[in-house]
Amino acid sequence: MADTTQNAPAPWRSRLAKLDKAWLAVVLIPLILLVMAPEKFLPASEIVFDAMSHTGIFIIIAITLVAFVKATGADNLIAKAFQGNQVRMIILAAFMGGMSPFCSCEVIPFIAALLAVGAPLGAVMAFWLASPLMDPAMFTITWGELGLDFALAKTVAAVSIGMMGGFLTMTFSNTAVFAEPLREKPQVGGCCGTKAPFSAKPVWKFWGDADRRTIFRTTWVDNALFLVKWLLIAYMFEALMVVYDTTAWVGQFLGGEGFGTILIAALIGMPAYLNGFAAVGFISGLMEQGMSNGAAMSFVIAGGVSCIPAAIAVWALVKPRIFAAYLTFALTGALIAGTIWQAVA
Repeated sequence: MADTTQNAPAPWRSRLAKLDKAWLAVVLIPLILLVMAPEKFLPASEIVFDAMSHTGIFIIIAITLVAFVKATGADNLIAKAFQGNQVRMIILAAFMGGMSPFCSCEVIPFIAALLAVGAPLGAVMAFWLASPLMDPAMFTITWGELGLDFALAKTVAAVSIGMMGGFLTMTFSNTAVFAEPLREKPQVGGCCGTKAPFSAKPVWKFWGDADRRTIFRTTWVDNALFLVKWLLIAYMFEALMVVYDTTAWVGQFLGGEGFGTILIAALIGMPAYLNGFAAVGFISGLMEQGMSNGAAMSFVIAGGVSCIPAAIAVWALVKPRIFAAYLTFALTGALIAGTIWQAVA
Protein backbone atom coordinates (compact mmCIF):
# COMPACT_ATOMS: atom_id res chain seq x y z
CA MET A 1 0.00 0.00 0.00
CA ALA A 2 1.38 3.38 -0.99
CA ASP A 3 2.41 5.83 1.68
CA THR A 4 0.26 8.94 1.18
CA THR A 5 1.47 10.82 4.21
CA GLN A 6 4.53 12.21 2.47
CA ASN A 7 2.41 14.51 0.30
CA ALA A 8 0.40 15.86 3.20
CA PRO A 9 1.45 19.33 4.35
CA ALA A 10 3.16 19.57 7.70
CA PRO A 11 0.76 20.69 10.47
CA TRP A 12 2.82 23.80 11.18
CA ARG A 13 2.63 24.80 7.52
CA SER A 14 -1.13 24.43 7.53
CA ARG A 15 -1.43 26.58 10.64
CA LEU A 16 0.97 29.17 9.21
CA ALA A 17 -1.09 29.41 6.01
CA LYS A 18 -4.16 30.27 8.08
CA LEU A 19 -2.47 33.08 9.97
CA ASP A 20 -3.59 36.61 9.19
CA LYS A 21 -0.49 38.13 7.61
CA ALA A 22 -1.44 41.62 8.79
CA TRP A 23 -1.58 40.56 12.45
CA LEU A 24 1.67 38.68 11.93
CA ALA A 25 3.23 41.94 10.71
CA VAL A 26 1.88 43.75 13.78
CA VAL A 27 3.81 41.31 15.95
CA LEU A 28 6.97 40.96 13.87
CA ILE A 29 7.69 44.63 13.11
CA PRO A 30 8.22 45.69 16.75
CA LEU A 31 10.06 42.45 17.54
CA ILE A 32 12.50 42.99 14.69
CA LEU A 33 13.04 46.60 15.76
CA LEU A 34 13.60 45.51 19.35
CA VAL A 35 16.27 43.02 18.25
CA MET A 36 17.94 45.12 15.55
CA ALA A 37 17.75 48.57 17.15
CA PRO A 38 16.61 48.37 20.79
CA GLU A 39 17.42 52.06 21.37
CA LYS A 40 14.72 53.01 18.85
CA PHE A 41 12.04 50.67 20.20
CA LEU A 42 10.66 52.91 22.95
CA PRO A 43 10.54 56.11 20.84
CA ALA A 44 8.78 54.20 18.06
CA SER A 45 6.33 52.62 20.51
CA GLU A 46 5.45 56.03 21.94
CA ILE A 47 4.70 57.35 18.45
CA VAL A 48 2.40 54.38 17.71
CA PHE A 49 0.64 54.72 21.07
CA ASP A 50 0.09 58.47 20.65
CA ALA A 51 -1.27 57.97 17.14
CA MET A 52 -3.69 55.22 18.18
CA SER A 53 -4.84 57.30 21.16
CA HIS A 54 -5.53 60.26 18.89
CA THR A 55 -7.46 58.16 16.38
CA GLY A 56 -9.32 56.00 18.92
CA ILE A 57 -12.55 58.01 19.07
CA PHE A 58 -12.70 58.16 15.29
CA ILE A 59 -12.27 54.38 15.07
CA ILE A 60 -15.21 53.88 17.44
CA ILE A 61 -17.42 56.28 15.47
CA ALA A 62 -16.44 54.68 12.16
CA ILE A 63 -17.13 51.08 13.12
CA THR A 64 -20.41 52.02 14.82
CA LEU A 65 -21.63 53.80 11.67
CA VAL A 66 -20.79 50.81 9.48
CA ALA A 67 -22.40 48.35 11.90
CA PHE A 68 -25.57 50.49 11.98
CA VAL A 69 -25.79 50.56 8.18
CA LYS A 70 -25.34 46.80 7.96
CA ALA A 71 -27.77 45.97 10.75
CA THR A 72 -30.54 48.19 9.39
CA GLY A 73 -30.02 47.08 5.80
CA ALA A 74 -29.63 50.70 4.71
CA ASP A 75 -27.08 49.61 2.09
CA ASN A 76 -30.03 48.24 0.09
CA LEU A 77 -31.04 51.84 -0.70
CA ILE A 78 -27.98 52.13 -2.96
CA ALA A 79 -29.79 50.20 -5.69
CA LYS A 80 -32.15 53.16 -6.14
CA ALA A 81 -29.25 55.09 -7.69
CA PHE A 82 -29.42 52.76 -10.68
CA GLN A 83 -33.00 53.49 -11.71
CA GLY A 84 -34.34 56.10 -14.12
CA ASN A 85 -32.60 58.54 -16.46
CA GLN A 86 -28.95 57.62 -17.19
CA VAL A 87 -27.58 61.10 -16.39
CA ARG A 88 -29.40 61.05 -13.09
CA MET A 89 -28.18 57.49 -12.49
CA ILE A 90 -24.54 58.46 -13.00
CA ILE A 91 -24.78 61.40 -10.60
CA LEU A 92 -26.54 59.36 -7.93
CA ALA A 93 -24.24 56.37 -8.43
CA ALA A 94 -21.18 58.57 -7.88
CA PHE A 95 -22.68 60.00 -4.69
CA MET A 96 -23.82 56.61 -3.42
CA GLY A 97 -20.46 55.07 -4.26
CA GLY A 98 -18.77 57.69 -2.11
CA MET A 99 -21.07 56.88 0.82
CA SER A 100 -21.53 53.11 0.48
CA PRO A 101 -20.10 50.86 3.20
CA PHE A 102 -19.33 47.98 0.84
CA CYS A 103 -16.05 46.15 1.13
CA SER A 104 -14.37 45.28 -2.16
CA CYS A 105 -15.58 41.69 -2.20
CA GLU A 106 -19.18 42.82 -1.70
CA VAL A 107 -18.91 45.09 -4.74
CA ILE A 108 -18.49 42.05 -7.02
CA PRO A 109 -21.91 40.44 -6.49
CA PHE A 110 -23.54 43.85 -6.20
CA ILE A 111 -22.25 45.08 -9.56
CA ALA A 112 -22.83 41.68 -11.18
CA ALA A 113 -26.46 41.84 -10.14
CA LEU A 114 -26.83 45.42 -11.41
CA LEU A 115 -25.33 44.58 -14.80
CA ALA A 116 -27.51 41.48 -15.01
CA VAL A 117 -30.68 43.57 -14.64
CA GLY A 118 -29.53 46.04 -17.30
CA ALA A 119 -27.95 48.92 -15.37
CA PRO A 120 -25.96 51.07 -17.84
CA LEU A 121 -22.18 50.75 -17.73
CA GLY A 122 -21.77 54.52 -17.22
CA ALA A 123 -23.62 54.39 -13.89
CA VAL A 124 -21.76 51.25 -12.86
CA MET A 125 -18.42 52.89 -13.71
CA ALA A 126 -19.34 55.93 -11.61
CA PHE A 127 -20.10 53.70 -8.64
CA TRP A 128 -16.99 51.57 -9.17
CA LEU A 129 -14.66 54.58 -9.20
CA ALA A 130 -16.15 56.35 -6.18
CA SER A 131 -16.80 53.31 -3.98
CA PRO A 132 -13.21 52.33 -3.01
CA LEU A 133 -12.22 55.96 -2.35
CA MET A 134 -14.64 56.92 0.39
CA ASP A 135 -17.17 55.45 2.79
CA PRO A 136 -18.40 56.44 6.28
CA ALA A 137 -15.55 54.67 8.06
CA MET A 138 -12.91 56.02 5.68
CA PHE A 139 -14.25 59.57 6.05
CA THR A 140 -14.14 59.36 9.84
CA ILE A 141 -10.61 57.93 9.99
CA THR A 142 -9.35 60.43 7.39
CA TRP A 143 -10.91 63.27 9.37
CA GLY A 144 -9.21 62.11 12.55
CA GLU A 145 -5.79 61.63 10.98
CA LEU A 146 -5.51 64.16 8.14
CA GLY A 147 -8.13 66.73 9.12
CA LEU A 148 -11.68 67.57 8.10
CA ASP A 149 -10.56 69.63 5.09
CA PHE A 150 -8.66 66.69 3.59
CA ALA A 151 -11.55 64.29 4.27
CA LEU A 152 -14.04 66.62 2.59
CA ALA A 153 -11.70 67.25 -0.34
CA LYS A 154 -11.20 63.52 -0.88
CA THR A 155 -14.97 62.98 -0.75
CA VAL A 156 -15.51 65.67 -3.39
CA ALA A 157 -12.74 64.10 -5.48
CA ALA A 158 -14.28 60.62 -5.16
CA VAL A 159 -17.70 61.80 -6.34
CA SER A 160 -16.22 63.97 -9.09
CA ILE A 161 -14.03 61.16 -10.44
CA GLY A 162 -17.02 58.83 -10.37
CA MET A 163 -19.07 61.28 -12.42
CA MET A 164 -16.17 61.95 -14.81
CA GLY A 165 -15.73 58.24 -15.51
CA GLY A 166 -19.46 57.67 -15.71
CA PHE A 167 -20.15 60.44 -18.20
CA LEU A 168 -17.13 59.56 -20.36
CA THR A 169 -18.29 55.95 -20.43
CA MET A 170 -21.80 57.05 -21.39
CA THR A 171 -20.46 59.36 -24.11
CA PHE A 172 -18.39 56.62 -25.73
CA SER A 173 -20.73 53.73 -24.91
CA ASN A 174 -21.31 52.99 -28.60
CA THR A 175 -17.62 52.66 -29.44
CA ALA A 176 -15.62 49.43 -29.58
CA VAL A 177 -13.97 50.17 -26.24
CA PHE A 178 -17.16 49.91 -24.22
CA ALA A 179 -19.15 47.47 -26.37
CA GLU A 180 -20.11 44.17 -24.69
CA PRO A 181 -18.22 44.91 -21.48
CA LEU A 182 -18.95 41.74 -19.50
CA ARG A 183 -16.82 38.65 -19.49
CA GLU A 184 -18.66 35.58 -20.75
CA LYS A 185 -18.58 33.98 -17.30
CA PRO A 186 -18.08 36.77 -14.75
CA GLN A 187 -16.83 35.71 -11.36
CA VAL A 188 -19.50 36.81 -8.92
CA GLY A 189 -18.28 35.00 -5.85
CA GLY A 190 -16.36 36.54 -3.01
CA CYS A 191 -15.77 36.48 0.69
CA CYS A 192 -19.10 38.16 1.27
CA GLY A 193 -21.16 35.73 -0.78
CA THR A 194 -23.48 36.13 -3.75
CA LYS A 195 -26.69 37.00 -2.02
CA ALA A 196 -28.89 39.50 -3.86
CA PRO A 197 -27.63 42.90 -2.65
CA PHE A 198 -30.89 44.87 -2.80
CA SER A 199 -33.65 42.45 -1.93
CA ALA A 200 -34.80 43.79 1.43
CA LYS A 201 -36.16 47.00 2.91
CA PRO A 202 -34.23 48.79 5.68
CA VAL A 203 -35.34 48.28 9.27
CA TRP A 204 -34.22 51.36 11.17
CA LYS A 205 -35.19 50.09 14.66
CA PHE A 206 -33.00 47.05 14.27
CA TRP A 207 -32.40 46.43 18.01
CA GLY A 208 -35.77 44.66 18.28
CA ASP A 209 -34.60 41.92 15.94
CA ALA A 210 -32.18 39.33 17.36
CA ASP A 211 -30.66 38.53 13.97
CA ARG A 212 -29.99 42.21 13.24
CA ARG A 213 -28.46 42.68 16.67
CA THR A 214 -26.12 39.82 15.82
CA ILE A 215 -25.24 41.49 12.52
CA PHE A 216 -24.52 44.74 14.36
CA ARG A 217 -22.32 43.02 16.94
CA THR A 218 -20.45 40.88 14.41
CA THR A 219 -19.91 43.79 12.03
CA TRP A 220 -18.71 46.01 14.87
CA VAL A 221 -16.14 43.49 16.10
CA ASP A 222 -14.95 42.52 12.61
CA ASN A 223 -14.46 46.15 11.57
CA ALA A 224 -12.77 47.03 14.86
CA LEU A 225 -10.20 44.27 14.36
CA PHE A 226 -9.79 45.21 10.70
CA LEU A 227 -9.22 48.91 11.38
CA VAL A 228 -6.96 48.40 14.38
CA LYS A 229 -4.60 45.98 12.64
CA TRP A 230 -4.17 48.11 9.52
CA LEU A 231 -3.80 51.36 11.45
CA LEU A 232 -1.23 49.72 13.71
CA ILE A 233 0.78 48.70 10.65
CA ALA A 234 0.51 52.20 9.21
CA TYR A 235 1.56 53.86 12.47
CA MET A 236 4.46 51.45 12.82
CA PHE A 237 5.77 52.49 9.41
CA GLU A 238 5.19 56.12 10.37
CA ALA A 239 7.18 55.58 13.56
CA LEU A 240 10.01 53.93 11.61
CA MET A 241 10.13 56.92 9.27
CA VAL A 242 10.40 59.27 12.24
CA VAL A 243 13.02 57.37 14.25
CA TYR A 244 15.15 56.81 11.14
CA ASP A 245 14.58 60.40 9.93
CA THR A 246 13.51 59.95 6.31
CA THR A 247 12.68 63.66 5.93
CA ALA A 248 15.32 64.31 3.28
CA TRP A 249 14.22 61.38 1.10
CA VAL A 250 10.52 62.20 1.29
CA GLY A 251 11.15 65.87 0.69
CA GLN A 252 13.30 65.14 -2.34
CA PHE A 253 10.82 62.87 -4.16
CA LEU A 254 7.40 63.83 -2.79
CA GLY A 255 7.86 67.40 -1.56
CA GLY A 256 7.68 70.69 -3.40
CA GLU A 257 4.92 72.38 -5.33
CA GLY A 258 5.52 71.01 -8.82
CA PHE A 259 3.33 68.68 -10.86
CA GLY A 260 6.14 66.12 -10.93
CA THR A 261 5.65 65.15 -7.28
CA ILE A 262 1.91 64.70 -7.88
CA LEU A 263 2.62 62.41 -10.83
CA ILE A 264 5.25 60.42 -8.93
CA ALA A 265 2.89 59.96 -5.98
CA ALA A 266 0.11 58.69 -8.25
CA LEU A 267 2.43 56.27 -10.06
CA ILE A 268 3.77 54.99 -6.73
CA GLY A 269 0.33 54.78 -5.19
CA MET A 270 -1.23 52.67 -7.94
CA PRO A 271 0.91 49.55 -7.40
CA ALA A 272 2.01 50.15 -3.78
CA TYR A 273 -1.35 50.89 -2.14
CA LEU A 274 -2.44 47.97 0.07
CA ASN A 275 -5.28 49.21 2.22
CA GLY A 276 -7.17 52.48 2.47
CA PHE A 277 -7.07 52.71 6.24
CA ALA A 278 -3.39 51.87 6.42
CA ALA A 279 -2.75 54.49 3.74
CA VAL A 280 -4.28 57.22 5.93
CA GLY A 281 -1.75 56.70 8.71
CA PHE A 282 1.05 56.16 6.21
CA ILE A 283 0.27 59.41 4.38
CA SER A 284 0.07 61.26 7.68
CA GLY A 285 3.62 60.19 8.42
CA LEU A 286 4.82 61.12 4.94
CA MET A 287 3.25 64.57 5.19
CA GLU A 288 5.01 65.17 8.49
CA GLN A 289 8.23 64.19 6.71
CA GLY A 290 7.67 66.69 3.89
CA MET A 291 5.21 65.18 1.41
CA SER A 292 3.23 67.90 -0.39
CA ASN A 293 -0.56 68.23 -0.09
CA GLY A 294 -1.08 67.54 -3.78
CA ALA A 295 1.10 64.44 -3.73
CA ALA A 296 -0.80 63.10 -0.71
CA MET A 297 -4.15 63.53 -2.45
CA SER A 298 -2.84 62.03 -5.67
CA PHE A 299 -1.46 59.00 -3.81
CA VAL A 300 -4.69 58.15 -1.96
CA ILE A 301 -6.89 58.65 -5.03
CA ALA A 302 -4.79 56.66 -7.51
CA GLY A 303 -3.97 53.96 -4.98
CA GLY A 304 -7.51 53.66 -3.65
CA VAL A 305 -9.06 52.94 -7.04
CA SER A 306 -6.28 50.64 -8.25
CA CYS A 307 -5.59 48.73 -5.01
CA ILE A 308 -5.76 44.97 -5.42
CA PRO A 309 -9.20 44.34 -3.81
CA ALA A 310 -10.92 47.12 -5.76
CA ALA A 311 -9.17 46.24 -9.02
CA ILE A 312 -10.06 42.56 -8.68
CA ALA A 313 -13.72 43.52 -8.29
CA VAL A 314 -13.57 45.18 -11.71
CA TRP A 315 -11.30 42.62 -13.40
CA ALA A 316 -13.57 39.76 -12.30
CA LEU A 317 -16.55 41.09 -14.22
CA VAL A 318 -15.44 43.05 -17.30
CA LYS A 319 -13.14 42.63 -20.26
CA PRO A 320 -9.54 43.97 -20.17
CA ARG A 321 -10.34 47.06 -22.26
CA ILE A 322 -12.96 48.15 -19.72
CA PHE A 323 -10.48 47.51 -16.94
CA ALA A 324 -7.89 49.65 -18.77
CA ALA A 325 -10.44 52.47 -19.04
CA TYR A 326 -11.12 52.14 -15.29
CA LEU A 327 -7.42 52.54 -14.48
CA THR A 328 -7.08 55.45 -16.92
CA PHE A 329 -9.98 57.28 -15.26
CA ALA A 330 -8.38 56.64 -11.87
CA LEU A 331 -4.95 58.01 -12.83
CA THR A 332 -6.42 61.03 -14.62
CA GLY A 333 -8.72 61.81 -11.70
CA ALA A 334 -5.86 61.45 -9.21
CA LEU A 335 -3.68 63.91 -11.11
CA ILE A 336 -6.51 66.44 -11.41
CA ALA A 337 -7.46 66.09 -7.74
CA GLY A 338 -3.84 66.38 -6.62
CA THR A 339 -3.22 69.46 -8.75
CA ILE A 340 -6.35 71.23 -7.49
CA TRP A 341 -5.70 70.32 -3.85
CA GLN A 342 -2.10 71.53 -4.18
CA ALA A 343 -3.39 74.91 -5.37
CA VAL A 344 -6.10 75.43 -2.74
CA ALA A 345 -4.75 73.69 0.38
